[in-house]
Amino acid sequence: MIQIDDAGSGSLIGGTCIGAMRKETKEFYYDIIPIEFYKGSAFNEKKYLDYVIIIVNSLLKKLNVNKDEEIHVCRGYMFDNLRKWLSKEKYNFINCKIEEPLQSIIEETFENYCLSLGLYKDYIRFNKYPFHFHTILKWVYADYENRKELCKTGWKSWKKYGNLQTSINESIVQKDNIICLKCGELIEKETAAKVITYISNRKTAILLHKDC
Repeated sequence: MIQIDDAGSGSLIGGTCIGAMRKETKEFYYDIIPIEFYKGSAFNEKKYLDYVIIIVNSLLKKLNVNKDEEIHVCRGYMFDNLRKWLSKEKYNFINCKIEEPLQSIIEETFENYCLSLGLYKDYIRFNKYPFHFHTILKWVYADYENRKELCKTGWKSWKKYGNLQTSINESIVQKDNIICLKCGELIEKETAAKVITYISNRKTAILLHKDC
């Protein structure tokens, strides 16, 4: 039986991970919808939904899936166009909630992909909701000019919060577990730090090394 699921469609940074697994053998393949599909007219026209078909077609070939093998497809909107294609191609599929083993594997795959984009492992590990919009927005504003290119700029939330006015000041770090969100290294307690401040849904302060 084949499982098909996605991860990252709700993350501000990066594309979306699409994965397929043969449950019995744990054979797993994936690909990423490029971030370009979440910008400008491509996003407005929802071309990422068509790109899902291209990815899944390739994954099914890698898994040597025949038309009789049962395929479980996540019920999410990412697969709206895929379902039409699967029907047209006469695949044996059902819509359902995808559980283990694919659920954890595809989430881990997306996390590793975000690490390759520059997100810090500690930032994921120590945040309860590491891919929450405002959590990632804070990381983006720590190095705005470079990281804005990684964002899904077609989102309405980006249009609202993606070009905020910021102010820069200095402060003395009072805690011993503060990570610089630009370089990812620890900022020593009782040292001077650069503080970037902006107001989104609330006032937010980002601490960086003084020279970062």
